[in-house]
Amino acid sequence: MFKKIVLVILALIAIVLIYAATRPDTFRVERTARIAAPAEKIFPLINDFHRWGEWSPYEKLDPAMKRSFGGAAAGQGATYAWEGNDKAGAGKMEIAQSSPSSKVAIKLDFIKPFEGHNIAEFTLAPQGDATEVTWAMHGPSPYIAKLMGIFFDMDQMIGKDFETGLANLKTATEK
Repeated sequence: MFKKIVLVILALIAIVLIYAATRPDTFRVERTARIAAPAEKIFPLINDFHRWGEWSPYEKLDPAMKRSFGGAAAGQGATYAWEGNDKAGAGKMEIAQSSPSSKVAIKLDFIKPFEGHNIAEFTLAPQGDATEVTWAMHGPSPYIAKLMGIFFDMDQMIGKDFETGLANLKTATEK
């Protein structure tokens, strides 16, 4: 009887491991919000890491987080590194592309709690007297992420943060 239980458990583990291997090799999380402000008012808050404290939900994860800025003051070449508690983790961002009032692409390197190398993109599209702002992140999905993805929905977890950040941008720019 004990052998049967062990074999069933091993078979279930094998099924989960095999299923994880069949999941996509990349991921994408994206959220969009309509903000009643011109793109020219929203863009500077995204394009300047010094201003992320005004809207980014990640800035509030650790009040004692260590931050360092480098490269350009804003726009392409600007860098931002952080090191914080278990929630904030550690990593570095660099603005890889900056198209005034329309797009910011960021190379995002996480160090802790898990290593990851992704791209975050903000696109701003005028919609009459408002702007449609899309915050997306995409990158590779290594095997461990595929395995974790079976039990944790990354789109929901990160998507909630994106929704909060976009709501904060809306509040900061619709004043």
